[in-house]
Amino acid sequence: MDDLEKAILISFDESGAVSSVLKEQAVAFIQQIKETPSICSICVEKLCFSELVQVHFWCLQCLHEGLRIKYSSMTPEEKTFIRKSVFSLACCEPVHASNSNSVRILEGPAFIKNKLAQVVVTLIYFEYPLIWPSVFVDFLTNLSKGAVVIDMFCRVLNVLDDELISLDYPRSGDDVALSGRIKDAMRGQCVPQIVGAWYDIVSMYRNSNPELCSSVLDSMRRYISWIDIGLIANDAFTTLLFELMLVDGLLDQLRAAAAGVVLAVVSKRMDYKSKLALLQSLQIRRVFRLVAGDSNSELVSSVASLLSGYATELLECSKRLNSEDGKGVSLELLNEVLPSVFYVMQNCEVDSALGILQFLSVYVSTMKSLPGLTETQLLHVGQILEVIRAQIQFDPMYRSNLDSLDKIGREEEDRMVEFRKDVFVLLRNIGRVAPNLTQIFIRNSLASAVSSSEDRNAEEVEASLSLFYALGESLTDDAVRTGSGLLGELVPMLLSTTFPCHSNRLVALVYLDTITRYVKFVSENTQYIPMALRAFLDERGVHHPNVNVSRRASYLFMRVVKLLKAKLVPYIETILQSLQDTVVQFTKMDSASKELPGTEDGTHVFEAIGLLIGMEDVPPEKQSDYLSALLTPLCQQVEVALLNAKSRDPEETLAQIENIQQMITAINALSKGFSERLATASRPGIGLMFKKTLDILLQVLVVFPKIQPLRCKVTSFIHRMVDTLGNSVFPYLPKALGELLGESEPKELVGFLVLLNQLICKFGTGVGEILEAIYPVIASRAFNILPRSDIQSGPGGCPEACVQIFIRLIRDWFPDHGKEKVPGFRSFIIEAFALNCCLYSVLDKSFEFRDANTVVLFGEIVLAQKVMYEKFGNDFLLNFVSKGFPNVHCPQDLAEQYCQKLQGNDLKALKSFYQSLIEKLRPQQNGSLVFR
Repeated sequence: MDDLEKAILISFDESGAVSSVLKEQAVAFIQQIKETPSICSICVEKLCFSELVQVHFWCLQCLHEGLRIKYSSMTPEEKTFIRKSVFSLACCEPVHASNSNSVRILEGPAFIKNKLAQVVVTLIYFEYPLIWPSVFVDFLTNLSKGAVVIDMFCRVLNVLDDELISLDYPRSGDDVALSGRIKDAMRGQCVPQIVGAWYDIVSMYRNSNPELCSSVLDSMRRYISWIDIGLIANDAFTTLLFELMLVDGLLDQLRAAAAGVVLAVVSKRMDYKSKLALLQSLQIRRVFRLVAGDSNSELVSSVASLLSGYATELLECSKRLNSEDGKGVSLELLNEVLPSVFYVMQNCEVDSALGILQFLSVYVSTMKSLPGLTETQLLHVGQILEVIRAQIQFDPMYRSNLDSLDKIGREEEDRMVEFRKDVFVLLRNIGRVAPNLTQIFIRNSLASAVSSSEDRNAEEVEASLSLFYALGESLTDDAVRTGSGLLGELVPMLLSTTFPCHSNRLVALVYLDTITRYVKFVSENTQYIPMALRAFLDERGVHHPNVNVSRRASYLFMRVVKLLKAKLVPYIETILQSLQDTVVQFTKMDSASKELPGTEDGTHVFEAIGLLIGMEDVPPEKQSDYLSALLTPLCQQVEVALLNAKSRDPEETLAQIENIQQMITAINALSKGFSERLATASRPGIGLMFKKTLDILLQVLVVFPKIQPLRCKVTSFIHRMVDTLGNSVFPYLPKALGELLGESEPKELVGFLVLLNQLICKFGTGVGEILEAIYPVIASRAFNILPRSDIQSGPGGCPEACVQIFIRLIRDWFPDHGKEKVPGFRSFIIEAFALNCCLYSVLDKSFEFRDANTVVLFGEIVLAQKVMYEKFGNDFLLNFVSKGFPNVHCPQDLAEQYCQKLQGNDLKALKSFYQSLIEKLRPQQNGSLVFR
């Protein structure tokens, strides 16, 4: 082993035994060798005599890179040497006559042979057909040497297809033209000989070396799309291919490869009259029996793809051919193959079914324009529905994973959700072309699933319910409300059924989702309300043992209450009694059980109750009792936590904070059902209860002034009380706003400004005195954070957002015509916001224009100037130019240009000019600019 071989081994070492320093030295050494003029000779010599595969790979890689990068600068002698040497290696010949003991590269591992094929194809790229026109013919004369050379030839053809010919990959215009030249030359010179060689090899080696024949057929499949189809679609070759598929005992891989070639023949582009004649000649019915084999086998998968492609082509022929004979033959052949297509869909793996699913979608879409379906078409539609039901069923082997939703369960559920998207599109299309048949099928599916054995029950029930749920997307609201078709039978059947497998998570979830989808039927047929309520309130819903289901049931029940609302008044007592244990449990929950975010957090029970008891249809006394019974324990929890806050250790305090968050969320949800009119005019006692609650929750800001999640929850509740209590919330605002502003972080300021916007939009000048008192503090906070680069938090971050809020306030509070909503705010914007935010802050050195986030913020600042000019006109412009620009030493000519740009309509030009202006003014500040 010489130094080069040692260095190559070290450079490839991944064991960790070699030091990084030594590895770097080895890489530097072999790189130095690579740059020597004689590198091609060195590589060929190593390929002939070294027995190390790492050395073989490195040498082939050098030759490949050298040809790609330096081919044009090589001498004719170098090119000839590389061509002859590489071709000799590929044909298992010694590079030199005297080298009879040279290493046989073709006996090496697959990745070495693939790399050698890549080098050969690179030579073809540069030299075929002009310089090396005989490459393919030369290869053909060497195939008699046996399997190793045949295998190498297949690899060269495959790499040639991947890298130069196939249009499945994006290619440049030059590469497409090159591909065309190579194909034209091959068609004229050697394609018939290559096809003849394929036939002879497969015929000769089918029994002795089926793996080699599989490789030949795979190469052949790639080339059918652009060679003369008559070379393959003839008696000799099709007889051979069908023999390979149909003879039992042959290697599955070989039989599957033959099916792949026939599929390529079927998919060959040609005029549809010729295509139909070709399809008819294949007598494809011969392979129908093959799909009954092992559904997981490679053969069945390939035959399934063949049948799908064959059926797709027949469907296209039936659509494209104008003659009745052509259409008739197409449909006859199609009807012949469809049962096998359906069988494949029901019994094969999903991967095998995807192509068939696309075909079925096209097939069903052709029925949309028909006035009615024939008996045969109805039979096919029924079979397609069977296919759909089979395909959307989960495998029982994942039942426990899906129920506990572990990692495997999540992956399987995600996979099925993605797969079902296309399947349910097909179902909805079927529901439109054959609505009665679809509903009958779903009814029978549900009935069958209920009566099936328990070990299969869960998956069948879940699939049947999912079909019913998906069908709803193709129905109009009127159809659901009136119970058109069989819905009047299906919905009551659904409501009255308690499945033996209802404890299963997936079954329970889809059951509740389906009821929710069809609840408009219940709204019109109120006799079913008790049944619907029981479904949500018993062990099928809110009281389901699985917490994921019970939380989801709470959310869906809230949606149902929103829809039915007044029709539920007679059932309020029953509902509250059913939910009493859930409410009590919620108010006693510890933080460990709060793991389901968003719509699954459980507080929707309180929103549903609030919607029910907040109606004016509820008697006042009962309404007051209901609300008191709910608010009192929630408020008590908050009060106890506040009292104990400072006496607990940090871990207990954290638990109390989480508990307070939960209670505030529940109170907030509960309040959504109460209108301002009810709480302030018709039943002020309700408003009084919410005022007391607000008093308690404002104490949270005092006890926990710096706990941001709690401050957000309280802010959210204040929003609610503004809507619920109207102007009777005024006495609470000074304290609320003062506490919120006192310890607000930059991001909180955005939320605070949103609250101010709500107050101004709702009350107008009514909150003028309250807001005037806090404007200076707001301005100070906003301008304090605008230039600071340490809080640049990306798009949607705080400073961007702050400027956006000011823009929104200017637009909302200053109508184009009429009185301003908030006295004093106009002058505040012109004199404080405009100068501090739009001029002084951007002159600060921390405002870095090379930062992408800063550029976004700068765009908002420029937009703010445009909005101020639109709203305030010359009042803004004169103040900005006469007061601001002199302070920053802006020359008069630049000030005049700014006025022109601002008054124009090109915001982009204004932004570009203003950035240029700021960059010119910065050097003149000399650190003297103070704007805070």
